Amino acid sequence: MKFAVITHVNHILQANDYFGYAPYVNEMNIWFKYVDEVIIVAPIKNGVPTAIESAYKHEKIDFRKVPDFSFTSFSRIFSSIFKLPIIFWKVYFAMKNADHIHLRCPGNMGLVGCFVQVLFPNKTKTAKYAGNWDSQSKQPFTYNIQKWILNNTFLTRNMEVLVYGNWKNQTKNIKPFFTATYSESEKEIIVKESLNSEINFVFVGSLVSGKNPLYAIKLVEKLARNGKSVILNLYGEGAEKESLKNYIQENNLQNFVILHGNKNKEVIKKAYQQSHFVILPSKSEGWPKAIAEAMFWGCVPIATKISCVPFMLDFGNRGILLEMDLNRDIDEIESIIFHENNLKNKSILAQSWSQNYTLELFETEIKKLLLK
Repeated sequence: MKFAVITHVNHILQANDYFGYAPYVNEMNIWFKYVDEVIIVAPIKNGVPTAIESAYKHEKIDFRKVPDFSFTSFSRIFSSIFKLPIIFWKVYFAMKNADHIHLRCPGNMGLVGCFVQVLFPNKTKTAKYAGNWDSQSKQPFTYNIQKWILNNTFLTRNMEVLVYGNWKNQTKNIKPFFTATYSESEKEIIVKESLNSEINFVFVGSLVSGKNPLYAIKLVEKLARNGKSVILNLYGEGAEKESLKNYIQENNLQNFVILHGNKNKEVIKKAYQQSHFVILPSKSEGWPKAIAEAMFWGCVPIATKISCVPFMLDFGNRGILLEMDLNRDIDEIESIIFHENNLKNKSILAQSWSQNYTLELFETEIKKLLLK
């Protein structure tokens, strides 16, 4: 089988290996186990791989470079007009050469892929929509176009669209899905330390306004002002890093709010194991890996009511759904801290739920999609 992937993920070429964002690449390597040849249509950037990037693993990869493009400003829109014909042709020929077409959405390349796949109604196709599938959520116009095309069974034929969450009134090609990080062999019961000494919080994600790391800091700051012994470890890089540093220094939070930058999978795993809570006050998510991963190690999630997060937290039974009102959210967190048995119950429920979604189950489901 010749398998074509259309993705917006930026890649780095080093020593004949193609590197990309690790969670995405690690997932694609599972898909690649069941195909003979791979065609990847994606942009390439200069640089060296970082701790959060991994390499594809396949002997036959035909990488077809396209220019990066976006519609975020007038100048970018103008330059994109000249790039799009080249991109459309490369995507078209990749799909023409493939036995199975796989789109990664939402994204600019996913948008192009959504249009071009209409020309191949008889080819087997899958799309992974890694964003928020909730039709009621406010999203960019280009995301809504992708969702509309993927939902339309006249335009989009012979495709299974993998989405996060179980949503009502969906077309027959929409399939609720999940993602996974840990294997069956890694399962273990984690008993968290008592809250009497120190309460450990962790934030894992890009330090950008969309992930709202400042709100995570303010939550822990407020708990500290209320007399709690707390610590917040933040893992990630991003545009907000300097402003977060300034906020930490200006408010004398250095002793209990720590920015660690990007770290590898093993460091993050240990951080989850040592934490009582994981915080993600994000404005938009698909299946937030930081939440699912932390729950695997018994962290009680504190997250916003977006996308499939309410499903993941069983509407508050195995975590805390943020209202984004600092005082109300602090009251909710303190009510759990004051009743440690409640915390332990939520931790057990979180761990039990997340440990259902292992890499083995994930691979089994992908294999079913490819070998139909």
